[in-house]
Formats: sequence, structure tokens, C-alpha cells
Amino acid sequence: MVAQGSLKQTALVIVPTYNEAENIERLVQEILAQPAPLHVVIVDDNSPDGTGEIADALAAEHERVQVIHRPAKLGLGTAYIAGFKLALEKGYGYAITMDADFSHNPRYLPGLLALMKDYDVAIGSRYVPGGGSTGCSWARIFLSRGANAFARFMLGLKTHDCTAGFRCYKAEVLRAIELDTIFSSGYSFLVEMVTRCERRGYAIGELPIIFDNRRLGRSKISRVEIIKSVYTILRLRFSWLPWERLLAFYRRRIKGAPGHSSDVA
Repeated sequence: MVAQGSLKQTALVIVPTYNEAENIERLVQEILAQPAPLHVVIVDDNSPDGTGEIADALAAEHERVQVIHRPAKLGLGTAYIAGFKLALEKGYGYAITMDADFSHNPRYLPGLLALMKDYDVAIGSRYVPGGGSTGCSWARIFLSRGANAFARFMLGLKTHDCTAGFRCYKAEVLRAIELDTIFSSGYSFLVEMVTRCERRGYAIGELPIIFDNRRLGRSKISRVEIIKSVYTILRLRFSWLPWERLLAFYRRRIKGAPGHSSDVA
């Protein structure tokens, strides 16, 4: 077992999974092969394709790999929070979040961790000089750039790639962020986290990366996630509005309308 004290210089790489059997074994192997002090936790949401079983086999083979099994698909944000809490409980100095589909290439991990000498949060960014993306349709690029522009304008963010999920946080940042008060659960969690970090004055650095669009498996972004992201941005911008009462009123109106069912998240 790794000594507790040595974890202060180690990053726990948090990899949420749902149906990533095609990717997870090779991804973990490439993460562990990087010249940096990295451990991995796979947060699996009861994947029906056997991802969880592969994760367990990897954990049995490598002492630097851990697995969190969850009973159902509970959202990207809550998966990250589960990983953050494990990192803090075990005493890791840093926590890194990344996708399981190789859109975030493990070769960037040492550079991301190196930025922590000068910053509190580091982001693998598509939208700084040297960054970019490959394999993305024009619609995907338009959606990503539009979401970033909207979030930056509405929330006054300085971060160029505020929807990026490839990030490294210092443990003290996660302790101060009040994880249990975050209301976003899906991809909008990413915008809320960077907003909280900027508003608390944490220094954020951006490492240029090439985002490589998913090659195997299916994308998890849905229309509902896009709507939730817009809602999150508006809620963060206009935090003085009584959002819970407004939503309760909306649900009552929808429930009472003929031919409608109340399925609003």
C-alpha cells in the first residue's frame, strides 16, 4: 500500500464511467504509464456493458486503481463529487477529472499537474493558443463555443474554456468549495465549479490541449443536459431570484395542464 504521507504530492484521477467497456482498460493503463504521481478512481454508474467488472479487475491488478460503484446513472457532477470526497478522505494533494473516452488524452496529465506549482486550478483548454479539437462536427464546435461564450458573458468568467471537464484541483480548493451545496449534477456542474473558483479568487491556469472527439461508444450529452446547463448559468447569474419557488410553480402549472405530465427535472 502507498504511504499516506506520500499522497500529498499525488493526484487522484477521477474517471466517471457509463458503458465505457471499450475504453476503460486501455485508458487506465495509459494513465498509470505517465511520468507523474497519479492514482485512478473509476466511478461507475452500474454500466450494463460490464464496465464495472472490468474496473474491478483493474483494481485487483493495480494498487493505484480504486473503484466506486453506484446503483444507477446519477449524473456527471455527482460522480466527480464522489471522487473529490474520496481524494480528500484519503489525503491526496490533488484531484484530476477527465473523460473515459480518450477525448482527454492522458499524455497531458503531467503538464496539467505541473501547472499546480503556480495555480490552484488547472484546465486542459481548447480555447487558448495551441489548443483545439479534432473529429468534431461543425454543430458540436458551434455548440461548445456558444456555450462558452454564453457562460463567460453571463457570469463574467475569465476562464477561456469554462465547459472543459479536463481539470486539476488542489485539495484545499475542494475543501473550501462546499461540495454538498452544489446544485448542478450534469455537465453544467463544470460551469458551476469554475464560477465558484473564480468568485473565491483562486488562480486558474489553462494548458492548451487538443480535444479528440470520442471514437468508440456513444456521447452522453443530451438535449436535456443542454437545457440544464442554460438553467444553471441563469441561476448563477441571477442568484437573487427565488428559483425553488419558481420551479415549484412551473411544475404545478405543467401538472395541471391537460395532456401534460410533470417530468421536469
